[in-house]
Amino acid sequence: MAKEKTSGATYDFASTDLLIYIWKKRWALAIISVSAAILSIIISFTITPLFRATVIMFPTANASISKNLLSDNYGGRYSIYEIGEEDQAEQLLQVLNSEEIKNRIVAKHNLMAHYKIDTASAFPLTQLDAAYRSKVSFRRTEYMSVEIEVMDKDPQMAADIANDISAFTDSVFHQILKQRAVDAYLVVEKEYNEMKISAQMTKDSLDVIRSYGVNNYSLQSERYHEAYGKALLAGNANAMRVIDEKLKMLSKHGGTYDLLNNEMSFKLSILSRLKQRVVEAKVEAEQNLPHKFVVDQAFKAEKKVYPKKSIIVIVSTLSAFMFGLIILILSENLKTKLK
Repeated sequence: MAKEKTSGATYDFASTDLLIYIWKKRWALAIISVSAAILSIIISFTITPLFRATVIMFPTANASISKNLLSDNYGGRYSIYEIGEEDQAEQLLQVLNSEEIKNRIVAKHNLMAHYKIDTASAFPLTQLDAAYRSKVSFRRTEYMSVEIEVMDKDPQMAADIANDISAFTDSVFHQILKQRAVDAYLVVEKEYNEMKISAQMTKDSLDVIRSYGVNNYSLQSERYHEAYGKALLAGNANAMRVIDEKLKMLSKHGGTYDLLNNEMSFKLSILSRLKQRVVEAKVEAEQNLPHKFVVDQAFKAEKKVYPKKSIIVIVSTLSAFMFGLIILILSENLKTKLK
């Protein structure tokens, strides 16, 4: 163990004798500590103060808006009125960290000038990105909400940036999802229009058959045969001749009528389902519902959060005290060994 023998005293720096040594060197340690405190106070006043603004929001659930609103028997897991879960929070964080949102904020608030970045420097965009990432952060809280935190020397600017990021979140979400929804709508609309044309063609063919007097093959066949039997029993040759002509016409076009009639029923069924899908796809393509629930908007802070002058002074003073003590101990040990 390092020991010091001065004026007949022996110090063991690994024991409580350290306190005696500190008391002996109190004036030197006091000068070091006070000097560090004064210097840290001066430095703390040169640091640009920063203000914080925060927005707290929850993601919405990934639910089909059209089915939630238009379907009578929707059995999906999520509702558009529910708060999202962990996956949705992660998706929201990905959007918040996107270049699209950063570029919109940079353009709207002219952050290149606000952060005093020289556009003629070698890497202005890299400097801008570093400044932005150091001032703007996002995190998922323990309550599954997402927090936007913005630090800035201007408290109003910090609040404006935080609120604008929150506002841009929905438009970026819509931009990501809109194209897919529009493409889906165009596909289903195309199918619907083609089926509508096909159904109209079948209807036109069916109308031609109906113009021959064939409107219900099965029912008409049954009625004509009943009437023919009655005319036969009554010996009404004229009625038999008329009914026979109708039976021949029914026999000639009845099969085609049944085929077209069944085809028409099938196409109308498909057309009905496609029409519902067109309505749903249009709702999805045109919807602008928010993708987050904002709990707390950002506001202009009244007090700075950085730097904490008291913490700077305390940490600097304690560090200087410990460093000075170590230097004094090493110095004493070195003197002892040299003797």
